[in-house]
Parts: sequence; C-alpha cells; structure tokens
Amino acid sequence: MDRANLPEDFLFGCATASYQVEGAAFEDGRTRCIWDDFALIPGAIKDSNDGRVAADQYHRYKEDVALMEELGFQSYRFSISWSRVLPNAGSTPNKKGIEYYKNLCNELHAKGMKACATLYHWDLPSELQAIGGWANRETALKFREYSALMFKELDGYVDMWITINEPFCVAWLGYKIGCHAPGHKNLEESLAAVHHINLAHGIAMEEYRKGGYKAPIGITFNPQTPRPATRKEMDKKAALYKRAVDTEVFMGPVFGYGYPEFCTETLGWKFPIEDGDMEIISQPIDFMGINYYNEYPVYYNEKDPELVSTAPHWERTTNIGWPVDEKGLYRQLLWLKDYTRGIPLYITENGSCEDDQLTNDGRVHDRERIVYIDKHLHACADAIKEGVNLKGYFVWSFIDNYEWAEGYTKRFGIVYCDYGTLKRYPKDSAYYLRDVIAGYGDF
Repeated sequence: MDRANLPEDFLFGCATASYQVEGAAFEDGRTRCIWDDFALIPGAIKDSNDGRVAADQYHRYKEDVALMEELGFQSYRFSISWSRVLPNAGSTPNKKGIEYYKNLCNELHAKGMKACATLYHWDLPSELQAIGGWANRETALKFREYSALMFKELDGYVDMWITINEPFCVAWLGYKIGCHAPGHKNLEESLAAVHHINLAHGIAMEEYRKGGYKAPIGITFNPQTPRPATRKEMDKKAALYKRAVDTEVFMGPVFGYGYPEFCTETLGWKFPIEDGDMEIISQPIDFMGINYYNEYPVYYNEKDPELVSTAPHWERTTNIGWPVDEKGLYRQLLWLKDYTRGIPLYITENGSCEDDQLTNDGRVHDRERIVYIDKHLHACADAIKEGVNLKGYFVWSFIDNYEWAEGYTKRFGIVYCDYGTLKRYPKDSAYYLRDVIAGYGDF
C-alpha cells in the first residue's frame, strides 16, 4: 500500500480489548466479569482457557507502547475494564485501576501517540449479569455512573472515546446465539439487550455532552452488509433483511432512523422502549467506528425465522474460517457514507487470523496477513476517492490475545505472543505496516 494513496492526516493505529490482553484478572482490586464466569462453563471456551493472564499487558504496557512507537503507530485503541475501575459494579472507584489507565495514556502521550479508549468491550461485571445483564434496563442505567466516572477521571488523558464496541456481538452472540458470554439463547432477552445496549450508548453520550468534554466521541459497530447470492429479487431483499437484523437494528436508533420495519413489522419483534429513549439514543456523535473482517453472500429462505440463509462462498478463508473480501469493505463504506450522513468514519478493527509459526530466529513470516491488510487498505483508499469521509485505520490486533470463545487457539496479532514466556515478537506484518505508515510500504 502506497501511503501517498491516503490523506496526509490519515490516522494509523492498532487495537486491543481489556479482557483479551490485560491479564491481572484478580489483581489490584479488579473483580469478576462475565468472561471469567463463561470460561468456567465446560465446553464454552476451547481448551477451557480464560483471560487471567492473557498477554499480561497490565504489567507490560510500557514494553508494548515502546514497540508501538518503534512501528510508527499514531494511536492505540484499548478498552477499559469496568470491573477494574468500579469493582463489583459498585459506586466506589478503584484508584489503582483508574491509575493504570492514566499511566497507559501518559505512556502513549510520552511516545507521541493518541489514546483511544473504548468504555465497553464485552466484559460486563458479574454482579450486573446476576440481575439479568443487558436484558435488564438497570444495566444501562448503571452505565451512566461508570461512563461519568471515566469521563471525569480520564479527561485530558483520552484523545478519542468510543462508548460501546460491536453491540451486535453483545446482544446477538451473548443472548440469542449463546456462543459468547453470558451464553444465553433467548430471543426475548436478546431483544431487550439490543435496546438496553443502544440506550447505554445514548446515556453515555448524554453524560459526555453534559460534562462539556472536548475529545471526539463515537461508537463502534461491526456492520453486516451482505451481498445477494444471485440477481433474484428475493435474494436482493434477503440481503436487505439481513442488514436490517444485524446492522440497522443497532445503527438505526443511533442515527435517528429508529428500529427497522422489517424487524418490528415483518418479524414482529418488540423492544422495551420507554418514553424519551429514542431521543437519548439518537444524540449526535462525532464519528463512527467500523470493525470489518468479511462479507457473506445470502439468499432468501422462507423456512428460516428471519427469512435469510448464508450461501457458500468462493474466497480464501482465514484461520478462523472467515472469507477474505476487501471489496465488501469498499461496498460497505459507500453505503455508510450516505447512511451516516457523511460523519467522520474510522476503521477501528480490521485484520486476519492466520496460522502463525514462530521460527527459530524469532520471526513470523505471515505473508497472507500482509496481503489481507494491503488489500483492505487499498479498499479504504478507493472509498476515500469516492468521497467517503474515512479518517483512519486501526489494525486488529496489536498482539496475539485471548480470542474469546476460541481461547488462545487463534492469532490475529501483528505481534506474536509466546504464551509460555509472554515474550513479544513482531511479525512481518508489523514491519509491513511500519513501512506503510512511514510511506514506503508499496506492496
């Protein structure tokens, strides 16, 4: 990727999430979260692993930030552990937990990098799940206290705020499909979770605006924008149905469109909306984050409860089984340009899971990941030429980490983590991105 194809002010960053990299799960006052609990369920996580150590970034953040600087990154996107800063989901702040995030931000600033903080990346305190988690409106209301505390404590430390990461995964994978924590399979619960997650975002925005804070703030979605498998009209409609269920049910309320009619009328879904909720949710945001990994073809299936099924695909799949389709990102960005009314967009996650092998000389030659990133960066450049207001790209992920239900069996990092020694080894993809950022990465 020739850096000259992107705007001069295009921001290059790398990303992780608290539970996936921090470790120190029960140190310095941090209490349990739903992923600590989910890992105890037999068969829920591959190899029954948990995040108590992960990549140990809690103890090694200075080493990691130094490596980010060496690679030329301009920003680091991390998430805050709710249980670390407000143990037991209570009201008493944990000074050691808050100090950790201040120290991390200070270290980033000392190295000339911006701190991009996500308030919620899936690690809900266990105490809130005990009252129903996101299916209970009270969890959204508790998010007010948590977000207000973070805005106040980290004002001046954080350069970009993201309220919630991927509501789709929180609601659908956690409460409808059950493959993520808390592992429930209940449609009614999942619909309540959808609305309460949307509401929590709006509540956080309300607190932020009320506080008069200045750093830009937004939300990150993983928009699902599938393509129709054929030119049949019903398959074209199926693609729109799938987009409504997996994307617009979250983005619609945020951008003032409300819940899609396909969900409320055709499927008959009921969301627990109370007076004033939709106004709270639809407050203006400063930017939107996009997590993109793949695109699927779909076809109409009248036997499916949601009238859509996924069709076979032809593309190469990554080591986690996801098809590689950078043109899907280009198509998605063009759609989002209009849907979001031209607000600034950031790719807040994009990356490839590959079968990385550490050589005897401490190298990882991950050429497939380089090709993946290069193609997606070209898609970004092409979209910008078409007028998409895309401002930056955060690779997922900075380092190999705890890949949720996959445990430690899948690697997305541009830095290899030896889970036995916790030693870090930059992969070839890290050096490729270093050269892209510097202006010499034409592939």
